[in-house]
Amino acid sequence: MVITAHHIGAHSSSVTDDDSTTRSRSDASDADHTDIQHYEIRVKGHLGHRWAAWFDGLNLAALDDGTTVISGPVVDQAALHGLLQKLRDVGVPLLSLTVLPPEAPAAATVAPCTPEP
Repeated sequence: MVITAHHIGAHSSSVTDDDSTTRSRSDASDADHTDIQHYEIRVKGHLGHRWAAWFDGLNLAALDDGTTVISGPVVDQAALHGLLQKLRDVGVPLLSLTVLPPEAPAAATVAPCTPEP
C-alpha cells in the first residue's frame, strides 16, 4: 500500500506543542500559523549596512561593545536555522540568540546601524 503525502496527516492523530500539551491536528487554530516569532541574534564584530539585504530585511545594529544585533520577525524554525547557517557559513561568531516577547518588537530593542561612509 502506498500512502501519498496528503494522506499522512490523516493517520497522525495528535501533535505535541512546545508546552508538552497534545491536541488533535483538527484542533489547531489558524492563529498557530500566523504568529511570527521575533528574535534577536547577537554576533561578534560589526556587520556593515550592506549585510541587511543578506538577512532578508532584518534590522542590524552595530553596538559600542563590538557586537552586531540582528533582530526582527522570523517566519518559522526553518528560516531561523537558515539564518544561523548563513552566519556559520561565513564564519561570523554567534554570541547569543534571544526570543523576544510578543509585546517588544525587535526594531525597538536596539538602534539601527548607520551606513558606512
